[in-house]
Amino acid sequence: MHELSIAMAVVEQVQEAASEHGHDAASSVSLRVGELAGVVPDALRFSFGLAAAGTVLEGARLSIEQVPGRARCDSCDTEWATGVPPSLWCPECRGSAADLVSGRELRIAEVRWTAHDDLPVSALHHEES
Repeated sequence: MHELSIAMAVVEQVQEAASEHGHDAASSVSLRVGELAGVVPDALRFSFGLAAAGTVLEGARLSIEQVPGRARCDSCDTEWATGVPPSLWCPECRGSAADLVSGRELRIAEVRWTAHDDLPVSALHHEES
């Protein structure tokens, strides 16, 4: 289950940011996860609870924004939703040369700290393709 390794990486990055900025607890963390990233949101939520135990994220709420997969045709510049499994044939010209525009994201979008300031920190980003 690679969701556990993803959850552990998120916790590690937030722990590092907490120590850098003097925070001792977080109330929530938000992730942007592409539908083509191969991540099962429920498994990630479960794994996050395990990985967060005993850290600044223990008890924090995890929210996951699913980013839809989108592709763009190299020939006619049409853009479309890929779906899962992804359809990479252009619906307009039937061309097969497409670039993925979105859907592979895996990024920390926001962390909310519970300390004295409770301000969001959006400078944490982690992407995997």
